[in-house]
Amino acid sequence: MTAPRPSSGLRIVPVTFRQACDFVRMWHRHHEPPQDYKFSIGVADAASVLRGVAIIGRPVARHLQNGFTLEVTRLATDGTFNAASMLARAAWRAARELGYTRVITYTQAGESGASLRGAQWRVVGERPAQPGWDRPSRPRADRGTERVARTLWEVTADA
Repeated sequence: MTAPRPSSGLRIVPVTFRQACDFVRMWHRHHEPPQDYKFSIGVADAASVLRGVAIIGRPVARHLQNGFTLEVTRLATDGTFNAASMLARAAWRAARELGYTRVITYTQAGESGASLRGAQWRVVGERPAQPGWDRPSRPRADRGTERVARTLWEVTADA
């Protein structure tokens, strides 16, 4: 199935956390929905069909939790042209209006990041593959996304 490629008509819409999680379960390539969030947004077409969602929350990495940084923890679309870039831009606009000065996200090795570049985000780091979250002090089950290198992206008030 080919996703639509509208020349216009996409718009940002509010979505509940439940709606966003349901969309992520259906469309995200390699992650389940996150456990928590600060806010979520969607993008819909002219017929009000939801074409993508972004879930934004506190940074997963504790050392980045400074009170002024948020993380796009999930961004999923059905492939609609420009939907991902619209969501990345809208996530930054909303975060900035709430007083945040930085929003980050990650892409996995092999993902181009074209939608983030199109939304004026920039690469700020490369993270090597890790063995996973399991530690003797806090056992965790693998989720299938471990051992994959990632790229850290950001958008800031300085950009």
